[in-house]
Amino acid sequence: QVSAALKEGRVTPGELCQRCLALIKSTRFLNAYITVAEETALKQAEESEKRYKRGQPLGVLDGIPVAVKDNFNTAGIETTCASNMLKGYISPYNATVVQKLLDQGAVLLGKTNLDEFAMGSGSTDGVFGPVRNPWSYSRQYKEKSVPKSHSEDEESNWVITGGSSGGSAAAVSSFTCFAALGSDTGGSTRNPAAHCGVVGLKPTYGLISRHGLIPLVNSMDVPGILTRCVDDAAIVLGSLAGHDPKDSTTIQDNFKPFELPDLPDVSKLSIGIPKEYQAPGLSSEILALWSKAADLFKNAGAKVIEVSLPHTRYSIVCYHVLCTAEVASNMARFDGLEYGHRSEVNKSTESMYAATRREGFNDVVRGRILSGNYFLLKQNYENYFVKAQKVRRLIANDFLKVFGSGVDILLTPTTLSDAAPYMEFIKEDNRTRSAQDDILTQAANMAGLPAINVPTALSERGLPIGLQLIGRSFQEKQLLTVAKWFEKQVKFPVIQLEEVKRHNHDVFQHQKSASFS
Repeated sequence: QVSAALKEGRVTPGELCQRCLALIKSTRFLNAYITVAEETALKQAEESEKRYKRGQPLGVLDGIPVAVKDNFNTAGIETTCASNMLKGYISPYNATVVQKLLDQGAVLLGKTNLDEFAMGSGSTDGVFGPVRNPWSYSRQYKEKSVPKSHSEDEESNWVITGGSSGGSAAAVSSFTCFAALGSDTGGSTRNPAAHCGVVGLKPTYGLISRHGLIPLVNSMDVPGILTRCVDDAAIVLGSLAGHDPKDSTTIQDNFKPFELPDLPDVSKLSIGIPKEYQAPGLSSEILALWSKAADLFKNAGAKVIEVSLPHTRYSIVCYHVLCTAEVASNMARFDGLEYGHRSEVNKSTESMYAATRREGFNDVVRGRILSGNYFLLKQNYENYFVKAQKVRRLIANDFLKVFGSGVDILLTPTTLSDAAPYMEFIKEDNRTRSAQDDILTQAANMAGLPAINVPTALSERGLPIGLQLIGRSFQEKQLLTVAKWFEKQVKFPVIQLEEVKRHNHDVFQHQKSASFS
């Protein structure tokens, strides 16, 4: 709609950019952005305006304000991964996905907040402080939550965004941008999308280039897309997908962008309901919603069948071993010699390495490095890493068998519950929380399959709940078509953010927030 408005001249890219920048400032307390590239964004909007005046826009994304998670390299704009290790680091090049957005004329507003090096499921563990869920300040949530006092309402009643792409999800949810990039290693795009009431797409592994995405787990990382509707996710996917000579894991074939049908038909489809996803801790509310969603498909003529993915119960343990092993390897590059933080300790090269990593990484990152190196020790390698790789193959085979039996799409919950209040969330450590929160999402990463969160309904507390659709490898068109049909059926409500305008920003002045460059 906004692209059409730009074409018709009802709004200019400059006006759109100014509006988004004003919204970023007024919602600064959400802490969604680490860096806001105001000057750069206004210049890009100006260039876009010139193209529209000449009648030569670069495409649907020309002039559209977007945001990018701060673990994608951006030339001339700081890339921190929300860590002391990379504070002040400015990359000499753009990640392929960022470059593709810019080539399409998109306006890059800034870099969004995350868990340090994308390790977490709450967007609470970055060095710039936690991200607040915009729904904490919505009329829907305020009407349902009854605080004991005003101060308790402000300081302990706000809920998390989920993670690790919480900044990107909050940015899209609060209308500060129209689309944002996240990364998805075990659910880091779909989890915050579910908690923030937005669409979160994790494409098939290899469909979108990882070049310039600072790696967490090379064999599972995928750039993710966050938007407010399924059609928008399809448009962004069309701009990003395809072969990249700089990433040998991308597909060799050319990717043809597609438009989704206006009236999708699901009557000829077979929808699988994996029984193993009825996991311990799944709220009765989400279970009931999952069942209702299955009935929606059944009533539309689709065949709905229960399926089994027997190795799912081992997947979170398997994921932990493989994730930490690859993290240990990837984090070795941060040694204080080439880029990023360098300690003042200089007794020896070894002491400088050790001090740099101690000062630069938080406890979560150091913990994962230690675990990973333990699993990779010569005496443990066969028992842990190799065994986990074998189990990963069994998990991927489970999906192949189910899809081979005629099932087109799997329908599952995305999260175990709605978003937790921040004070409750931080009572448990990062590893425990990640194990709980990734349980329904990480199997798709291990199998390399496309998956999407579709916001479905509001919980009894007035917070978003999403459901997940998992598709066959490289069948994004089918997955997004079904997601669009489902989105039309559920009619998820729009966030009512009137409270933000009246909010007393002074309450949050102690919090480290976005820097305007």
